[in-house]
Amino acid sequence: MSWLEEEQYQEKIDFKVWKEIFALLTARKKEVFWLLFYMVVVAVCDTVFPYLNKLALDNFVDTQTFLLTDLYRLFTIYIVFTIVQSFCIYQFFRWAGEIELGFSKDVRQLGFRKLQDLSFSYFDSTANGWIMARLGHDVMRLAEIVSWSLMDLFWSGAVMVFIAGVMLVVNWKLALLVLIVVPFMAYLSVWFQVKIHKKYQETRRINSMITAAYSEGITGAKTSKTLVLEEQNFADFSSLTSSMKEKSIKAALYGSLFSPIVISLSSFSIAGLLWYGGNLVILQAIKIGTVLLFTQYATQFFQPLREIAHLVTDLQMAQTSAERVLGLLKQEVTIVDSEEVILKYGTVWSPKITNYEKLKGDIEFKNVNFHYNEKEPVLKNFNLKVKAGETIALVGETGGGKSTIVNLLCRFYEPISGKILIDGVDYRQRSLGWLRSNLGYVLQSPHLFDDSIMDNVRFGDESISEDLVIKCCKLVHADNFIKKLKDGYDTKVGEGGNRLSSGQKQLISFARALAADPAILVLDEATSSVDSANENLIQSAITTLLANRTCFVVAHRLSTIVNADKILVIKNGKIKEQGTFKELINKKQEFYRLYTHQQYTEKENVLLGNI
Repeated sequence: MSWLEEEQYQEKIDFKVWKEIFALLTARKKEVFWLLFYMVVVAVCDTVFPYLNKLALDNFVDTQTFLLTDLYRLFTIYIVFTIVQSFCIYQFFRWAGEIELGFSKDVRQLGFRKLQDLSFSYFDSTANGWIMARLGHDVMRLAEIVSWSLMDLFWSGAVMVFIAGVMLVVNWKLALLVLIVVPFMAYLSVWFQVKIHKKYQETRRINSMITAAYSEGITGAKTSKTLVLEEQNFADFSSLTSSMKEKSIKAALYGSLFSPIVISLSSFSIAGLLWYGGNLVILQAIKIGTVLLFTQYATQFFQPLREIAHLVTDLQMAQTSAERVLGLLKQEVTIVDSEEVILKYGTVWSPKITNYEKLKGDIEFKNVNFHYNEKEPVLKNFNLKVKAGETIALVGETGGGKSTIVNLLCRFYEPISGKILIDGVDYRQRSLGWLRSNLGYVLQSPHLFDDSIMDNVRFGDESISEDLVIKCCKLVHADNFIKKLKDGYDTKVGEGGNRLSSGQKQLISFARALAADPAILVLDEATSSVDSANENLIQSAITTLLANRTCFVVAHRLSTIVNADKILVIKNGKIKEQGTFKELINKKQEFYRLYTHQQYTEKENVLLGNI
């Protein structure tokens, strides 16, 4: 599903969704138990106080005959229940707060872990802002609902049950005057929840688009400024926020209509109660304390119903968030190990490293077919054999399948059909952890973390010594510019490495891959950001460092692959031409055409002063 498309959710409250949400509270069973316990006690206290008022009015005011000891006893009971209620309310806030923060932490951890497991195909079709909206606002909103609103709903239900029970015991006729409006309110709740849920579903979809626009606006700020797109970007963003405003107002309108209707119905019920109860008092059928009891109970009974008017609105919005969060947590992971493989090698999270075989580096693509879109095949019956320690360069026009080959090798994707063998074994018979622990990967656009150069090079493996980090940096000639920095290897590189040049970031990422000492190294356009002045230094470093290591180089700058053991010209998912640099130049075919054209273009740019 494209990130621009919103899931189609049910318009009614889906109890299956909430069952799954409550299942996420399993780790918080203790907090939930104590919260519910204290809420029940609070509900009991809320029911007892009006009854104490009835006793006081009937025994001490209406009859005007009472004993002082009875008054003291009633006063003591009042004080005890007040203290108990106050203590329970304090505990309610305490446990609700712990549930909110704990639930938010648990769900975000589950979400983050799921993101680590998800395959590249998910991130290809899902924007960062879309994911951030789910793990940010959606989780926060859901945590608030689970800890506060739903617990308030439980408290409201408990109060209504206790009050209804006492009213039916004291006088069932008066009780019916209060309870008769409940079916009408239930019908209205169902009708309004459908309308409210639909509107909030629309607002959440637009909100995710706004979050995605924020993310793209920040990451693409330089591009926007250089292309003078500020006005256009603002117009697009303004359109989104205007639509958000319009949908939110409509959603708020339905929510605001529900509450006055509930208040009106409850007021009619209380008016009828006063009229009928007053007549019974005049006829001396009941005492005035009973009328006071029912009036207070009616107010307390309808107060939770009025709260439900707001809770229904919140619940609709929360269900949308719940469905979105569950959608992420239940997202299918397409690249997984089989049960047999997990039994032997463990998982990425709990690996059985002692069972990992040593990876030599022999690789074979055997009749591999692959596509991202079924109608657009990328690799068709692709075959390739690579011996351990060989350096294979992949060249060709954009879209030919070069990056797809290395992505399949790294098992970021898997073949639609065919096999990829590593050391003679289908790599699906070994674990993802085994393969990726033997991989080094340098991207065309390297990502550095907002940390020191030292920590960026040994990122993910704190066992790498400082001496090894410095050695790797020297081998790729990064040490030259690092020593000139004020703090040397302790220099903070900034978010995404924005305090370094593109070439410097590339060298750091190259050193990071080498520090892990991988058996297989993939360089995906890794030298594209290195300037011509340093090209010879990088080339000599590559020649030295790739000895006894299988390497795949996706190259745009053809001059950087002169020493490759084999160059493959990839076109339309097939090997168009292959051989050493010298052999392909002498053939004067596809590679020769690409190489001479690139050399001509670079010289032309130099003469014209474009570089």
